[in-house]
Amino acid sequence: MHFEVRKVVTTIEEIRVEGGKAAATPIKMVGVAYIIKNPWAGQGFVENLRPEISAGCSELGEEMVATMLAHFPSGDAIKAYGKAAIIGLDGEIEHASGIIHTLRFGNHYRDAVNAKSFLSFTNKRGPAGTSIQIPMMHKDNAGFRSHYITLEMHIEDAPAANEIIVVLGGSDGGRAHPRIGNRYMDMEEIAAQKAAAKT
Repeated sequence: MHFEVRKVVTTIEEIRVEGGKAAATPIKMVGVAYIIKNPWAGQGFVENLRPEISAGCSELGEEMVATMLAHFPSGDAIKAYGKAAIIGLDGEIEHASGIIHTLRFGNHYRDAVNAKSFLSFTNKRGPAGTSIQIPMMHKDNAGFRSHYITLEMHIEDAPAANEIIVVLGGSDGGRAHPRIGNRYMDMEEIAAQKAAAKT
C-alpha cells in the first residue's frame, strides 16, 4: 500500500424500527474507514498534489471497496452509497479532497456496485473523535429521495493532526418508511402549477 494505513474501523448499523413502526426488512448501513498518514504532512504548502494522488488513490480505493463488499452478499446488494474524508488539524481540506475526489478512487466503488450516480460526499477538518458523517444516495438515480440517508460514526483517536480518515458508506436500502416523494414528482407539480398560473 502506497499510503501508510494506521488502522481500519468498520461501523455497522441495522435499522429495524423507525418512528415506532417496524421496517419491512431491516436496513443495513456500513461505514468503512481507513486512517492514513497525510502524504503531504509536514511539507508546507504543496502546489502539485497529483503525484501522490496518482500513486496511491487507486490502490486505496480498490482495497476499501473489497472491505466494504465483505459485508454484503454482492455489489448488487448495495443500493445507496457515499464517501467522506476528514483531515486532521494540521492538514488542508484540499488534502482530504485530493484523496476521495478522483476517479482513481471512486471508480472502483462505482464499478463494483454497477452504479450510475455520483458518490455523495463530505470533506471536513476536525480533531480526534470528530463526527464523521457519510451522506448516501441511490446508486442509480440521484432523484430518489428515499435513499437520502446518512451514517454517522466517530473514532476516538483519529484523525491525528497528520492523518486523514477516508471513508466509504454503503446501505442495502433507503429510509425505512419513505413518504415524501421524489424530485421528479416535485418537478411535475411545479410545472403544473406554473402552467395553471398562466391560464
